[in-house]
Amino acid sequence: MLLEKMTFGEIQAALDEGRRDVVVPCGAVEQHGRHLPLEVDAVHADRLAQEVAERLGTALVAPTIRVGVSPHHMAFSGTISLQPATFEAVYADYCRSLAAHGFDNILCFSAHGGNFGPLADMEQRLDDLVGPECRVLVFADLHGLVGVWRGAVGDAGGTPDDVGGHADVAESSVYSYLRPGGVRADQLARGYSGPVDDALLDRLFTGGIKALSDTGVMGDPHGFSPAIGEVCVQRVADMIAGHFAARLGRT
Repeated sequence: MLLEKMTFGEIQAALDEGRRDVVVPCGAVEQHGRHLPLEVDAVHADRLAQEVAERLGTALVAPTIRVGVSPHHMAFSGTISLQPATFEAVYADYCRSLAAHGFDNILCFSAHGGNFGPLADMEQRLDDLVGPECRVLVFADLHGLVGVWRGAVGDAGGTPDDVGGHADVAESSVYSYLRPGGVRADQLARGYSGPVDDALLDRLFTGGIKALSDTGVMGDPHGFSPAIGEVCVQRVADMIAGHFAARLGRT
């Protein structure tokens, strides 16, 4: 189902067979505290895209847009951030190309919270760009994702209050599940602790994460485990796939 692993003939055959949905994931290359590498969101997006496509049963998967909108992490070394206009231009070129090849539905989502706002803002413009024969749909429910993480962490034996949305017990568990041994367990540090609401997100995205957390963490990564990570991945994939299925009028 991965476009970049397929030949053009295989892709054309899939289109001819009715697989005319394509998932376009995006992530980020940004700091995730001292215990996680910068690739976390891109790796997460890779896996979620495959899980979502499997659930839909009609979709192929485009290559992940690996760098996202991360100005709020630039106070930490190594973060690479796109301007929102650059981010939209990349998505526009993706969508224009995929629509030209005959895909009917282009399904866009992010594994990085900072991309949610830009994605929601550009959805209508991308949809207008591809014309009436194709649709662009976006998943951009950041509060919903954090809520699913809390439920998953609690059900898997962790502490839901440790979920803060960035490099926390949920995200650290996800990475430990996808990249065994990749978490620097000797570098765990707690970060911002408190409610994750619209006011907090506004402070985060406008003032930068360092104003809230010197560690670069939102929440607490202690207690992470691959088992928690697996539950988080599966439930977030269920939510994203359900969102797209509902908007496409499918069960």
